[in-house]
Amino acid sequence: MKMTLKLSRVGMNMEEATIVKWYKQPGEPFKAGEPLYEIETEKVNQEIAAPSDGTMIEIFAREGDIVKVGNQVCVVDL
Repeated sequence: MKMTLKLSRVGMNMEEATIVKWYKQPGEPFKAGEPLYEIETEKVNQEIAAPSDGTMIEIFAREGDIVKVGNQVCVVDL
């Protein structure tokens, strides 16, 4: 099942984050809990983990992009 992942709020005052690094590229499989990408906020860097086993399908936000909370970052097949 294809699912669009959106940037979630990881801190109370977080409104946006910078995509620092993608750990998976389109076509690559991943396991639940593996990091998909890393974000940087004003206060912290954090890896965002896969919600379940799947495959990366498409990436919308490139490394260095600033993304607002709730915006799409990628599509995965779970």
